[in-house]
Amino acid sequence: MASFLSRLFGGKTDAAADGGPGERGEPITYNDVVIRAAPMRRDSQWLLAGVIIKGSGDANLERTFIRADTFASKEEAETAAIRKAKQIVDERGAGLFADEAASGNV
Repeated sequence: MASFLSRLFGGKTDAAADGGPGERGEPITYNDVVIRAAPMRRDSQWLLAGVIIKGSGDANLERTFIRADTFASKEEAETAAIRKAKQIVDERGAGLFADEAASGNV
């Protein structure tokens, strides 16, 4: 009953209920980074979210992004997340990882 009420009144219902991106999709290499879509389920919609990764192994630098755009299907959200990640990489370039922090948000 509690989960029904939570969904009815806008509660988070997915594995990413902590506010982070959801389950990561297949890696896509773009320029010198790896992009992984990670849409978040929000009630009956999917939020656009993903991760941009530079490096390999323990030296990975990650930048996560979540946008307010919603989609009816997970596949649509994944496609949009890949497109948005490419846009972020193109616009921010090397500055995206300039602080050399292991993780952060874009």
